[in-house]
Amino acid sequence: MNLAIDIGNTLAKLTLIDRGQVIDFVKIEREAFDTACLEELLAANPTIDAAIAVSSSGPYEPIEKLLAERMRRFIRFDRTVPVPIVNRYATPETLGPDRLAAAVGAAALYPSCHVLIIDFGTAITFDFVSAGGEFLGGNISPGAATRFRALHRFTSSLPLCSLDEKIPVGRLGDSSRSAVVNGVVNGIVYEVEGYIRDLERKYDGLRIIFTGGESNFFAERLKNTIFATYDLVAYGLNRILEYNAK
Repeated sequence: MNLAIDIGNTLAKLTLIDRGQVIDFVKIEREAFDTACLEELLAANPTIDAAIAVSSSGPYEPIEKLLAERMRRFIRFDRTVPVPIVNRYATPETLGPDRLAAAVGAAALYPSCHVLIIDFGTAITFDFVSAGGEFLGGNISPGAATRFRALHRFTSSLPLCSLDEKIPVGRLGDSSRSAVVNGVVNGIVYEVEGYIRDLERKYDGLRIIFTGGESNFFAERLKNTIFATYDLVAYGLNRILEYNAK
């Protein structure tokens, strides 16, 4: 059994994968994720014998050291690790490895298709993989929580809101809170719709994948045919792990 670990800005996501299928998925607050958490997971799943880990902010040494000692095979995924797609990013040294892993996962899910990946997290990333298996790059935009915090911090009177507000999202807000929630949510929806519309005009048969913690929230608010999955990065990491076993 394989273990894929994605350590993000706020969460560590641990995915158990057996024969290409997700068996279990665990989310832990990044600050709480340590070797004790990992030891507990390994003890409960003794058949795990290979692992791959990626951290959006660089090496996570205690975790990596433990995996290197305990696993039959361990990969710390970074730009030096071979991947089964072509990376056309002009500055590969600046590309977040989690974005590249998601691109690998998208290419594996939809081989020979053009794919737009939209990852809803602290930042919203828009990434594109061609039908020829080439990662052509993408864009980065502030995520919902980042937008809410910025509006609250950089203005003198706007409240700190969130996607959990018990406020129906409509066209126009009738209070400061509803105006902020509507502005952030609709702003993201219109932004996403614009990317999808423009790329669909250029690429026939475009596939769209939503991933990240807020993917289902926004998938419900868009009319396009969208595949939403929480484990796209994990799926890509597993594909990379198997690719490098050859």
